Amino acid sequence: MSEILEIMMIVSFGASWPLNVMKSYKARTAKGKSLGFLLLIFTGYIWGIASKLLAPSFKWYVMFFYVLNLVMVGLDLLLYIRNRRLDKQLES
Repeated sequence: MSEILEIMMIVSFGASWPLNVMKSYKARTAKGKSLGFLLLIFTGYIWGIASKLLAPSFKWYVMFFYVLNLVMVGLDLLLYIRNRRLDKQLES
């Protein structure tokens, strides 16, 4: 039962990432984004994945959602870098 509740938490938390990635892609600017926040969330997912790998009762279906969210945050990080570059080009 605890795995189901954890999946519900991680799915609820991660539901916004695909929308955030699309917004970052379309906006073509890093204004209003926080690199520190993105890095903190990315690191948090890495720690969560590590804890699942070290748990005595490893459940792949819980891990799937952690990895999916890590990928989404990673995409948003890449878009942040692209958008910072675009911002700098516009300033010059």
